[in-house]
Amino acid sequence: MKNKIKTRVTLKGKIADLKMLIFHPMESGLRKDSVTKKLIPRHFIEILTIELNETLVIESHLSRSVSRNPFLHFKLKNVVVGDKIKISWHDNFDQTGKIETVVK
Repeated sequence: MKNKIKTRVTLKGKIADLKMLIFHPMESGLRKDSVTKKLIPRHFIEILTIELNETLVIESHLSRSVSRNPFLHFKLKNVVVGDKIKISWHDNFDQTGKIETVVK
């Protein structure tokens, strides 16, 4: 699995429109493998955090009900050009992903 996150940030005034696509299987534990007929183990993002200039602004606890490769959209206040946005996640298999982007 690639621990990849794609982001797009657009700024209108001091409001940042943050869109992200997280590449993750997000398995619920309820699907069966088509060949073995065994349940595919649960594998999902548990915690997603967003920091603005090293300050935590969003902490979200996701669950197995979120679809594969989740697309998320947030609006952040008081953002200016040059600010740093850091996105990171941690899943139930102890895998992580993160990205840092500078607002342009």
